[in-house]
Amino acid sequence: MEHEDQKLLQSSQTEQRDYNRKEETHGPRSCSKKDSNRAFQDIPECNEGDMIVCGRSKDICNRSVMHLSYQEELTVNEEPTAQMKYEDHKPTENSCEEAKDNKRDEIDEITRIHGLLSEKSGKIEPEVTCYITGPSITVEYLECRIINDMSSLVVEDSEELVSNIISVACFDSGNVISFPINIAIPYTARYRGNYRDIMVKVTDTNFQSSYLTPISFEGYQGHQKGTFAEVKSCQLGIFSVVSCLKKETFTVPTSGLSQKLSMDSRISLNYPPETFSSPVIMQLKVQPVEPSLISILKAKYDVYQSVVSTSPLVHIQHPSSQPFNKSVSVILPCPPNPEKKKQGDATEKGRASSATFTRVTSAHHLRAMSASVRKHRENISESLKLLGYRCKEEEWVVLDDVIVRTARNGLVSFEIDEYLESFIAIRLSFAMDNTHLVLFIRALEEAIHSTMANIILYRKTEYPDKIVVLLVPSKELKWDLQSLREEGYFGPPEPTQQFQLREGEQVHFRFIGNIFASDDGKTFGKAYRLIFHSQRKPKLELQLKEVDEFGNYSSPHYKGTAVFYKMTREAITKNWDQPLLPDDYQHQSPLCKLALTLPKHEKLINRPQSTKRICTDSTEALWDNLLYWLAEELSEDNASLLSLHLPIRRSTLQLVRLKSPDNLTQQIYELLCFWKKNLPRSADKQRLLSRYLRKSGRSDLAEELRFKWENKEFTWQRHLMNAAD
Repeated sequence: MEHEDQKLLQSSQTEQRDYNRKEETHGPRSCSKKDSNRAFQDIPECNEGDMIVCGRSKDICNRSVMHLSYQEELTVNEEPTAQMKYEDHKPTENSCEEAKDNKRDEIDEITRIHGLLSEKSGKIEPEVTCYITGPSITVEYLECRIINDMSSLVVEDSEELVSNIISVACFDSGNVISFPINIAIPYTARYRGNYRDIMVKVTDTNFQSSYLTPISFEGYQGHQKGTFAEVKSCQLGIFSVVSCLKKETFTVPTSGLSQKLSMDSRISLNYPPETFSSPVIMQLKVQPVEPSLISILKAKYDVYQSVVSTSPLVHIQHPSSQPFNKSVSVILPCPPNPEKKKQGDATEKGRASSATFTRVTSAHHLRAMSASVRKHRENISESLKLLGYRCKEEEWVVLDDVIVRTARNGLVSFEIDEYLESFIAIRLSFAMDNTHLVLFIRALEEAIHSTMANIILYRKTEYPDKIVVLLVPSKELKWDLQSLREEGYFGPPEPTQQFQLREGEQVHFRFIGNIFASDDGKTFGKAYRLIFHSQRKPKLELQLKEVDEFGNYSSPHYKGTAVFYKMTREAITKNWDQPLLPDDYQHQSPLCKLALTLPKHEKLINRPQSTKRICTDSTEALWDNLLYWLAEELSEDNASLLSLHLPIRRSTLQLVRLKSPDNLTQQIYELLCFWKKNLPRSADKQRLLSRYLRKSGRSDLAEELRFKWENKEFTWQRHLMNAAD
């Protein structure tokens, strides 16, 4: 069946390409109202549980909206009492009135909307995958699945995934698909901007991709309101919504053209007449360069200190077989040197002051003048360089023969007479050799396509064995930590140091030491992965468990380490269909590590009545009683002062806090028990503890402790009564 589905996908690509050439105006759709008592007689029945009809609501023009949850086989179980209303697949004007007058006995083409749902692990209710509108005979046999594990193979460097990866296929090989169909995919995009656009990416079985422009973004799909990317498609396959660089297409006639880009009006290209011997279609993309990226590169490498600013990175496509008959003038924005602007402001301020006050010549003034002259000489060496990427050489080159001039208001202009796949202008404060310029643009390209990220591993406060692992962009780390704390997750450990990741790269991790984890509560010791997408935050909920319950015997915690490894997209492409094994990472250097602890559980031993232990030492029982009484009486400030006087190590204090993070009384009690345990048997514990209480400002408790000790007075606390029960 899969082989026939592949044939169906491949055969439909030709129809998709032909369809994409047509320009259609998508206006309001009219519909015809059919008899509500008519239903399909040829829909096969299915066993109970094959399909769940979650709900139905009426759309505009009485279109039926059904939410379907696919489990093993997708078939339709029609209830005898269910009534459905359909719309005509080929509506015409006044079709609603014609349907009332002309009721046909047979319905050839019917349009229906199906909300296809897919169940995700850990969620009680299934998630809406997409909405498909098309002929009912087609929609009924479509199967939709979420395949987010393949997202690394779908996205490219300049793209950002903003939706689930969904697969739409026909599970009945004998059914003929009637194209086109409308597919609406829910998505969430946090960052847009003038340079980016939302597109639907369609990938076939050979991982060849094409892009569809959505015909609508916001509104209702069925009874659900939200943000949807709706496209009209003539093929099935893998669909995803991506945020990609906006593409601008225009035709350069033989008479010439002066074109300003809509995404940034400061960028313009002027093609003189007869630049090309025949009309040429041009496609441009503009990648903005954040000043912070340049600052990061300058901080990492001293050799790039001369770089002041850059223009946006311009990507251009046109037939390279068409030679340039004339040079093309290009204008790009390239911010000026801010130090030069400050110097100009200072000069103007000095001129204004000299017009008011008499200038006094001194040695200090002469030194200032000489420094100003030196600065002026340095500014004279400021230069502009143009770098281009040539397809034939497949590398970046410095175009020394191209003169880049400074225009008004931070603009630069130059002329090119050859085909460059990409180009960028760089402003330098002083001379820089071409080798380092090429290295800089390579590093800048890598930084543009990368994002700084952190890994968070937090645990539930009330369930220390329940953890959550997130891979988040560094710029959103503060908000993600706050959100996790609101959900009841806290550290330690703290988040990792930030590191660079590209879109679609993966972080694999495993646990070593005396702790391992499971995502289903049954299988432990596996390796796990998080796929990085800058606008989607992968999240894993795991359960920790000790490997050896008798390990770490000298510690109140089991100890382990989470080790993280980075997997590039190139490595993922080679082994994407292979299962993850811990041994696969032995040859790699870890990206980072996080130390973990798991509290030990107190073992309850059920003994017969005849073998139960009976405490015969009344002194120990009295001390246990008095220490817990003190723990209840001391406040947090009193405990802090007392801990300064008690001969206890700092590591012991940290261990006590970790053992009972939310119970102050238990912390103080554990602290006093540690102190008493380290004393020799012959020590006068009451006298020593009374002295420490007086030093911490609680003389009243010191006297009461002495009285209780001398009179052997027990105070029945709640914890003792619970223990007795």
